[in-house]
Amino acid sequence: MDRLLNVREVAERLGTGVRFARRLIEERRITFVKVGRHVRIPESAVEAYVTANTVQPVVLRPTGLRRAA
Repeated sequence: MDRLLNVREVAERLGTGVRFARRLIEERRITFVKVGRHVRIPESAVEAYVTANTVQPVVLRPTGLRRAA
C-alpha cells in the first residue's frame, strides 16, 4: 500500500504552495482519499500527476540560415 501524504507534504513534493495542492483536490485533478474529515493523497497519485503533466522538450533542427558574423 502507498504511503498517504497530507496536503502540506504534497505541496512540498510538487514545489508549490498548499493552495495549489488544495485546488488539485477540489478540481479532482489528483486522486485522493477521505479519512473522516482528513484528505490524504497516495504517493503514487502524486507521481502519476507529475508524469501526466510532464512536457517533453522540442528538438529543433538546425535551419542553416544562421551565419557567423
